[in-house]
Amino acid sequence: MAQTTEIKVRGYHLDLYGHVNNARYLEFLEEARWALVDESGGFEWFTSERLALVISRVDIRYKRPATMGDVLKIETRLTHIGEKEGIINQRILRLDNDKLVAEADVTFAVISAKSPGALPLEGELAERLQGMMHV
Repeated sequence: MAQTTEIKVRGYHLDLYGHVNNARYLEFLEEARWALVDESGGFEWFTSERLALVISRVDIRYKRPATMGDVLKIETRLTHIGEKEGIINQRILRLDNDKLVAEADVTFAVISAKSPGALPLEGELAERLQGMMHV
């Protein structure tokens, strides 16, 4: 199941051609990932454990433009948990017709101020991430 976030396209999202600027899509995707963490109850736990999810790669595929006034639905789902990284798949669709605007696979790791490098995704950390797979 996917977490869903809606965003209305505003004038400041647009480029000179009247389309959503490519960099804005990254902000839309980030907003939706924060919503996933919030809705899974993970924010408080990650904060209390002094852990952070960091992005190491974004593979985004643009399919069609979004323009002023469009309401976009962003479907966000955690699809893979590996040894030290996970993948979140995100799809941006127009709410009015469900047409795909863009799709991204976002690779992340979890870091701690207590130790260098990416943490192994095991134990309670893995359990918390697994919980995000079922939001």
